[in-house]
Amino acid sequence: MDIPQALLWINGQTRAASTKESFEVHNPLTKKIVSISASANSADCKDAVEAAAHAFASWEQVNSAEKRAIFFKAADLLESERYVQNIIQAIQDETASEKSYILGELSMSAGLLRDAAGLASEVRGEMYPSCAIPGAEVFVQRRAHGVIFSIAPWNGPIVLIIRAFAVPLICGNTVVVKSSGYSPRSQAIVIELLHEAGIPPGVLNLISMSREDAPKLTAEIIGNPHVRHINFTGSDNVGKIIAAEASKYLKPCVFELGGKAPAIVLEDANIPEAARSITWGAMVHSGQVCMSTERVIVQRNVAAALQSELVTLCGRLTAGDHINDPSVKLSCLFCESSAANVLSMITEAKSAGAQVLLGDMKNDSAVIQPHILSGVKPGMRAWDRESFGPVIVISVVDTIDEAVDLSNAFDYSLTASVWTKDKFKGLEVARRIRTGCAIVNGPTFVYEPAFGHAGLGGATGYGRFDIENFTVKRAVIINSSPSVYPLVE
Repeated sequence: MDIPQALLWINGQTRAASTKESFEVHNPLTKKIVSISASANSADCKDAVEAAAHAFASWEQVNSAEKRAIFFKAADLLESERYVQNIIQAIQDETASEKSYILGELSMSAGLLRDAAGLASEVRGEMYPSCAIPGAEVFVQRRAHGVIFSIAPWNGPIVLIIRAFAVPLICGNTVVVKSSGYSPRSQAIVIELLHEAGIPPGVLNLISMSREDAPKLTAEIIGNPHVRHINFTGSDNVGKIIAAEASKYLKPCVFELGGKAPAIVLEDANIPEAARSITWGAMVHSGQVCMSTERVIVQRNVAAALQSELVTLCGRLTAGDHINDPSVKLSCLFCESSAANVLSMITEAKSAGAQVLLGDMKNDSAVIQPHILSGVKPGMRAWDRESFGPVIVISVVDTIDEAVDLSNAFDYSLTASVWTKDKFKGLEVARRIRTGCAIVNGPTFVYEPAFGHAGLGGATGYGRFDIENFTVKRAVIINSSPSVYPLVE
């Protein structure tokens, strides 16, 4: 049986790496080779950037109606049976994701394309009388940066690669996007789809590379003078490296680097509803989402009831081979080392005094079952660091002030939730949480496209995927009256 290929997309054409180098992608559950991806070298990366630079002059001038039409067509194609089935197969092969998660991602992705299309006519400027030159008019335009280098992760391979290029393209930029080494075939399908929808050659380019070559080649691309802006979604450790590299050239960046979302459950909350939401927010995609509910902070009067509900609900979930066993609802993790890291966090927390309420404290290769821990505190890695696994940690407090202080005692600031029957109290508490988005009586797994979702800095990253971040303001001053030049009068 032929193994599917993932090729580079450069200047509107697919091609193998110029050296014919490639790398294998293995299914994390079966360990079978499921994709062979082209592995770009320096020349390929330079070609991609130069293609984007050449295409920029014409793409920036394309009117908003034409850009919008391409994105609407792409959204329609993404919902077509042909692409849906191809994408489901590719993602299940490469990341072992459960089908329900993939279908949800596809729905979100089509919506994101249409939302981005709607922004096409919002790239606007302003006009006002000059403050410095009497009688002059100032025209301020929002203009594209130029070539943008985007790096997309594997855990939402469709929606996150679309987010990496959608608003940048609508703003008139051209893009070179690097796919994840764990999902190159899945993400290459998206680039194929955009070209079928009519994106011009060179406007959107895709490169893939082996994990061994990625650090060197990424640095080269960032240093290329044609690249004017970088966006990256991934771990905060890698984000720091990219930020340091970009700082050498003073190039702006937008980063989304992770989360460890807190759910604050107050004593007047609807406990069964909160437990269902927390379980879903923590366990969907086996916790491999930056908005996963990882920390639960609950007032003491309802702690026992909430813990009992969570143990019951999570105890019904099993991770493993969900494709061949319908009773299995959760996927394995994306690699064995990730599961080992999650287990080490749990083990360390237990050694430091935490109690394991649910879980067998072991992993079977990349499979790890749901775990719930109580008594987890700041200073424990299970509290401080994103686990990216099916883990809930619980801390019990007496007062709302303690809950807010504890929710803010971490380096991540992406999403949060507050549970209370009093919506005004919920609003007051939510306003005190240092987070990019807080929801009252809902899951932390929430995405508002128009908000350009991102965090407030630190381990969560900075900037937003919006028009403001992917354009620059440029002024033109029209002087309609003679000026005075003292030195030459």
